[in-house]
Amino acid sequence: MSATHLHVPVPVPADNDCPVREVLDIVGNKWSVMIVVLLGRRSYRFNELHRSIEGISQRMLTRTLRLLVRDGLVARTAYATVPPRVDYELTDLGRTLLEPLTALSGWADTHRGDIRAARQRHDSA
Repeated sequence: MSATHLHVPVPVPADNDCPVREVLDIVGNKWSVMIVVLLGRRSYRFNELHRSIEGISQRMLTRTLRLLVRDGLVARTAYATVPPRVDYELTDLGRTLLEPLTALSGWADTHRGDIRAARQRHDSA
């Protein structure tokens, strides 16, 4: 490892109450990450989100939004209009997730080729 890379171990609590695992349970799927990233830009209505996320079913979008609201990352605001209007936006807590997601995205972009090459070497062996 070069001198420019610092090794910072991730602590693993002795009692298996791992905060990293808990957070990954929340945002460890592609739908949650995509929703958080989109809502990081602005608020969206349900149908706008559905149209913006290719491949997600209405059921999965509903389920994922409910979980993100439950965990305090997304706010759901319903308006008493006809037809009913519901807006979704990141909470202050949800906005704090954008920085680590941006860092992860940068890491993935930087190392995508390395990972693909390693897979190819492994699969060829």
